[in-house]
Order: sequence, then structure tokens, then C-alpha cells
Amino acid sequence: MTKLTSLLAATALTAATALPAVAGEKWDMPMAYSASNFHSAVGAEFAKCVTTGTGGEIEITTHPSGSLIAGNDIKRAVQTGQVQIGERLLSAHQNENPIFGFDSVPFLATSFDDSEKLYAAAKPTLEKILGEQNLTLLYAVPWPPQGLYFKNEVTSVADMKGVKFRSYNSATARLAELTGMLPVQIEAAEISQAFATGVAESMVSSGATGYDRKVWESLNYFYEVDAWLPHNYVFVNSDVWKATPDASKSVISACANLAEYTGVWRSKQYTDFTMKGLADGGMTVAPASDTLKAELQVIGETMTADWLASAGAEGQAIVDAFKAD
Repeated sequence: MTKLTSLLAATALTAATALPAVAGEKWDMPMAYSASNFHSAVGAEFAKCVTTGTGGEIEITTHPSGSLIAGNDIKRAVQTGQVQIGERLLSAHQNENPIFGFDSVPFLATSFDDSEKLYAAAKPTLEKILGEQNLTLLYAVPWPPQGLYFKNEVTSVADMKGVKFRSYNSATARLAELTGMLPVQIEAAEISQAFATGVAESMVSSGATGYDRKVWESLNYFYEVDAWLPHNYVFVNSDVWKATPDASKSVISACANLAEYTGVWRSKQYTDFTMKGLADGGMTVAPASDTLKAELQVIGETMTADWLASAGAEGQAIVDAFKAD
């Protein structure tokens, strides 16, 4: 039986044996990205799956676009019990622990297959660290491969000097430093305004983010460099999880497994769709020049060494397991 068939069967069984409808707990699930983003859509379907599967014993309501809690505050809100569950970009926490940035090491894992292997290698360590922070991992979904957006044409690193660059984690801030760009921290919900007002002029992100935010209204170039595939992850407060009845836990786990599988599939499908969408919007969408690719590869080696130095033995073990696989 294929993985998808197994997941569908498990979820169907969950629905068939759903608990009777009751007036149950209400869980709020803040999310940083717009409702139209595929991560938010998968999250909304996950929430519906849980609500239906538990017969209303647990009703999850999603709040996209940082509408309930700003993206940078979501993890803390779940840790402290302000909300029960949430979604966040994993590498946004890299300043807390380098392991959170395992999926944002440039040019380490540049395809969906390699991303899946790297995530599998990192998951046990990631779950341990999250557990120590009163968080339980439910599922994670990668973004499409990251490319570079610019207002003006860029053919080498020299062309980046002084450009205002949207930064969203430690890796992107370091990338700005090594290329001579000026990092400006901007949340996903603020991207369109930041580019429209000139607060930022460039970013590294997936085609999905650019398409969702219609960045062609302000930017003109997207260069395919497949730098990395960062993950959004969904997590629940561990105290809340421990207090959840086993039957409901089974439902949530089944829904999470299906969400992770379908999320990866949608990410793959969305890659081609958004590349076409950026081009249709008027952007030049093309591979980076050979010069730029070579220069970025050298920068990637520097950033990999930096990350391994900060992540220590745990980070090295993840990279070793990934490469061995």
C-alpha cells in the first residue's frame, strides 16, 4: 500500500470512528501567512479534519496573516499557553538554537527529495529541543526552493552591494552581510508594503511568497538559485497535548500526517505554477548567471561552515546522517 493510500485510509477510519459531536475545546491557531498561501490552506484543511474527526471535541480555528498574533510572536504564544496551537517558519527561531536553521543552510539540500532526507535526519533532534520548550511537533511542510528577487538586474554579487534586503532569519541576515546588502527584518504580512514604499528592494524567498504578494508590482527580477527549502511547522503546547484524550490525539496525528503529505505535494505543484505567475505578472524569471551562481556557492560554503560551528555535534550529526542517506 502506498504512503498516500495508507494516509487516506487512516484518515477515513478516523472520520468513520469520529467521536460523537460535543461542545468541546476551542483551539486558536495563529498563522503568519495569508489565507491564500498554500501553507495556510493546508492548515485550514488540517483544522477542519481535526474538528470533524473529533466530533467537535476539539475545534480548531485558524487565523492567517498574523491577524491574531504577529508571526514573530506565535511560538512564544503557544509555549506560554496564550494559544493552544500555531504555525511558524522554523528557521525564524535560529537565533534561539542553530538547529532550528538546519533547513536554511544554503545549497545543502536544494531539491524536494534532499529536503525530505534532511528533515528526516533532523527530526529527532528537533523534537527533543521543542519538547524542552513545552512544544510538540505535529507536522512540517517545505516551501518551494528559494530564489532571489531584485528590483534591478543582478549578474554578480557586486551588483548587490547596498541593496536593501528583506531578512527573516539568521541565515538571510548573514547572506546580506556576505553579499554587502543591507538587511531589513520584515514579516511576511508586510512584504507588499515594504517593497511598495522602498523599505526593501530585494529578498530571497520562494516563488510562492512572491506570487501571493504580487511583488511584480514593485520588483522586476527573479533568479532561480534553489538556495534551500525552509519549512513551516505546526506545533501544539505540550501541556495541552498531554491533557488531550488519546482518541483525539489519534485523530490529530492522522490529520497531521495527511497535512504533511498533501502539503509537500502542493509545494511541488505550486513551484511551477508560481514561476509562471511571476512571469505573467511581468517579471523576468531566469536562472542566475554562471558568475552569480559560482559566487553564491562560495558564500554557501562559508555559511555552512558557520552553521556547523554554531550547531556543534548535533548539527554535524544531522549533516552526516543526511549525507549518508
